[in-house]
Amino acid sequence: MTMLSEGRQAFDQWIAAVAQACDRLAGVMFRARRIVLEQDGDGSFTASLPAVKSGVQLSAFAFRLEGGGAVPPLPPEWKTVFRGSHVEVGLESGHVLVRHIDLPAQAAGFLSGMIAAQIDRLTPWDASDAIFGRGQPAAMAENRIEVAVAATSKRAAAPLLELAKSLHVASLTIGTRIEGGDGAAQHVVMHDEVLDSRIPARLEGWLRTLVLGLGVAALAATLAAAYVGGSLQSELEDLQQQLSRRSAALRHDGGGAASGLSLVSRRKLGTPSSVIVLETLSRLFPDSTYVTELHIEGGRIQLIGMTQDAPSLIRLLEQSSQFSQAIFFAPTTRAANETAERFHIEAHINASPGSGT
Repeated sequence: MTMLSEGRQAFDQWIAAVAQACDRLAGVMFRARRIVLEQDGDGSFTASLPAVKSGVQLSAFAFRLEGGGAVPPLPPEWKTVFRGSHVEVGLESGHVLVRHIDLPAQAAGFLSGMIAAQIDRLTPWDASDAIFGRGQPAAMAENRIEVAVAATSKRAAAPLLELAKSLHVASLTIGTRIEGGDGAAQHVVMHDEVLDSRIPARLEGWLRTLVLGLGVAALAATLAAAYVGGSLQSELEDLQQQLSRRSAALRHDGGGAASGLSLVSRRKLGTPSSVIVLETLSRLFPDSTYVTELHIEGGRIQLIGMTQDAPSLIRLLEQSSQFSQAIFFAPTTRAANETAERFHIEAHINASPGSGT
């Protein structure tokens, strides 16, 4: 039953991915009309159509958002234009919270995940209660970068989403223009969502046939995986029975007890002592370094903490006879309001301090 549930869950995820891919493909093949909404300083919006060689031409229309609707109401011709269009909202910079954060240059490949994990520290909102985006990183001195982050609450953006849904907008993008770390203006996208499928009716039958065929193939693959999994489960049970019989034979053997005690003794001596490892680290690391988390497992140690110079800790560990193979297992970060770097280091324990080995 568990295997069938997992197969059903994987099938549902696959169907969702196919639907999203089809919608994006349709958006490329059948490009939607583009509408620009620019927010003014008083919070009102001005809708305009970018100039095109052919198509509908309308004068700009200004309105306010009240109760999920436009005030004054949109003219009929504007409602028609909004249906099935791609709307780009440009929020006025005064209505957006902007933060500049300083990071090591090595963190450039992890910016999106790092910002999402720290959004509650950078803004008054949690990641689930905010829409946010980042600009392009700007190179700074001493191998560091500066990134501008723009954010606002989902509650503030909710009226825009309600209006877009009521007008049957195909997709909605919310962004703003901010000043990057190098002083140049940058456009930051804080929210991008497909609201209404743009797949034409004439392609619906073809897509249904395609999804059905792919579904049959996925079902066949799931059944094959279930068969193979059942065979492996049977082999595993046979191995467990063999191990149980071997353990019982060792327990009846008089020398088995002595060998078991010897094994336990060797394992105890080979297990690193957390207290002694921590004492060794306190002698190695400078006074400006603080270890907030320490994990020992399988002969390796993981350290998380704050320091002024994270790379120097790698050198100190490598120079010690107790540790080797020291690496960073996560990016070293430093927020704009912090002077120390947050490090994540992993190293191999060569011998158990105090074990005599």
